[in-house]
Amino acid sequence: MKSHLPAIALIATLGAATLAAQQAPEAPASFTDAITKGKVSVNARVRYEHVDQQFTNDAEALTVRLRLGYTTKAYNGFQAMIEGEAVTPLINDYFDGTGTNSGGHAVIADPEVYNVNQAWLSYTYGKTKGTLGRQKIILDNARFVGDVGWRQNDQTFDALVVQDKTFEKTTLTYGYVDRVNRIFDNSGTQRDWHSDSHLLNASYAGLPFGVLTGYAYLLDFDAHGAGQPGALGASSQTYGLSLAGTRPITSDVKLAYRLEYARQSDYGDNPVSYDANYYLGELGFICKGSTFAAGYEVLGSDNGIAGFRTPIATLHAHNGWADVFLNTPAQGLTDTYLKYSTTLPGKVNLLAFYHFFGTEDGPSQIGQEFDVMATYKVNKELSFTAKYAKFWSDEAGFADRTKIWLQADYAF
Repeated sequence: MKSHLPAIALIATLGAATLAAQQAPEAPASFTDAITKGKVSVNARVRYEHVDQQFTNDAEALTVRLRLGYTTKAYNGFQAMIEGEAVTPLINDYFDGTGTNSGGHAVIADPEVYNVNQAWLSYTYGKTKGTLGRQKIILDNARFVGDVGWRQNDQTFDALVVQDKTFEKTTLTYGYVDRVNRIFDNSGTQRDWHSDSHLLNASYAGLPFGVLTGYAYLLDFDAHGAGQPGALGASSQTYGLSLAGTRPITSDVKLAYRLEYARQSDYGDNPVSYDANYYLGELGFICKGSTFAAGYEVLGSDNGIAGFRTPIATLHAHNGWADVFLNTPAQGLTDTYLKYSTTLPGKVNLLAFYHFFGTEDGPSQIGQEFDVMATYKVNKELSFTAKYAKFWSDEAGFADRTKIWLQADYAF
């Protein structure tokens, strides 16, 4: 089954353009101006990555990513965007996660890619906006739905997304996902996922103590054809609630917190019947630009049958940058962590984590990890990043590993 949403979006763009041209009298600018006076976007990234992982050969990558996009001006409520992307490896001593790993190298999930990253048409009426086509979707902190922005090739969605902000301090989002365009560029043994999924998210920011969010993610993936391992097993229904906010303690110190609970079970054609819970509690202090926080996160298990799954999340941002737990163990995962962020002299932003990992239905301790990242923003367009992650474990099945990244980003 091949996704037709990008083609539909392009056809709809032409149709909308014709309609907009017919309705031009009340428009502030001409249809021609909307097309020709849009915004060009450029995003370039050069990254070096080194992985030293137990039981595999070291991996080394130097990759270059270039994105070129064009977004039209809004015209009678309509707007369109298209963005092309190229990822080219200059040093490719690594396994990119697709095909056969004949070299025995550790994984660096940045395959060579040349594709259409985004192609969408949107229509805005009042405080309601609908977007059709290939697009990024990031909900809340990307724990359940995200764009995997750390990897060179984004995760995007062929989808229809409607967002409404009619009610004061309330954001309502609905998305229908026809296809998940995964970071592996639909190649080798890691193809895109065909989908019949629904995303519902509602947040209210009018409470004095934080933002309250409720969500339901009904994910149904089709294992049609080869190259989609795990698609059926990732089908799930998740219902959850979160509360996040800050409260002043003194004139210089704020208390920051996040509480979250979700319940998940199998959905669609998933061959495994299971139920699992998700818990998160994080408490921190913000003082003069620095933050120190401690958190406890549980991706539960159904007696070792299956663990709580987050298949379309930005996984790299959670449970350690070494990416040991991109798939939740069947026995579940517990993550007790400390987090610290500050701004160093020279306007260098520092972020660090220390994780203690365990399982819910198995060993209480399975490993530890230390992560640190320094970012220097030269100006609005140019920034440099150095990042380090080290995971170690005494448990079988969890390989020690160290990862190093050096990166430059330029965007306008």
